[in-house]
Amino acid sequence: MYYNHYYAYVPHVQPYVNPYQVPYAPPQPSFNREYPVHAERQQTVRGQATWTEGGPVTKCNMAWSDNQYMTTAVGENSPYKCGQALKVRNLNTGREMIVTVVDEVAGYPNNRLNLHRRAFEALGSNPNVGVMDIEITPSPDVEETQWGKYLVEVVQRAYPNYNVTDYQSVETTQMNAERMRETYEFTLQSPQETMTVRGSVTYNPNTNRVLSMSVQEV
Repeated sequence: MYYNHYYAYVPHVQPYVNPYQVPYAPPQPSFNREYPVHAERQQTVRGQATWTEGGPVTKCNMAWSDNQYMTTAVGENSPYKCGQALKVRNLNTGREMIVTVVDEVAGYPNNRLNLHRRAFEALGSNPNVGVMDIEITPSPDVEETQWGKYLVEVVQRAYPNYNVTDYQSVETTQMNAERMRETYEFTLQSPQETMTVRGSVTYNPNTNRVLSMSVQEV
């Protein structure tokens, strides 16, 4: 199934087999991209998520590899738009995380997402299952969460094979009256190695609404 001239990828509801066998080197994520704000208040809905490996071209002209692959596609007629942040909760495990809309899928209903495989797995679901019951909260407010703890959750989901052992604030930048950026460094530990990751969240200090976020290995 092809989307006009775009790279074809198929949402997976069965164990993944790549029918195209196209070598794919994901583009480097643009960690400093400022995703747009969608000010209108949308309601939390329940639905389902499938998964995909993504591709090098998207209808949003955004990389699937953004935010360490914590990304998703939505239906072409979805109220969720390119660059929008969505909080997704796995109704079976209770795990939740924030993903970014980077692509569109023809024929998908408004309450269905096509998550990147990494996000699907980070939410605690086996790709062999193919479909996950979820709850979607658009443009989530996080006013009750300290930003360091908020980013710990994001980093932990981005690196499911590591444990966050420590983190510290690096800087806080007042960009303008409606835009604040806070940056933290996280120490991650696995049985094989220790690594450092820097995470940033940009938000509106008047409403505490997330405007953008980024995760980058140091």
